[in-house]
Amino acid sequence: MRTTLNLDADVAAEVERMRRDEGIGLSEVINRLARRAIAFRVDRHIYEPESVPLGLSVGVSTIGDVLYLLDDAR
Repeated sequence: MRTTLNLDADVAAEVERMRRDEGIGLSEVINRLARRAIAFRVDRHIYEPESVPLGLSVGVSTIGDVLYLLDDAR
């Protein structure tokens, strides 16, 4: 696929550095960078805390109330 890209100066400089250092063409550099970005996005794990029912419901308004309940449970 042919397309036109407008790269910012810092990106263009890094692409050129990679092209020179690795002895590959411009298209190969862009493809490698795009694949890395895609892999990074896919591999990222979003933390989702697990909720477990404890069988009780407690209303707490301050950390002191929480600490009191935790100390009292022992």
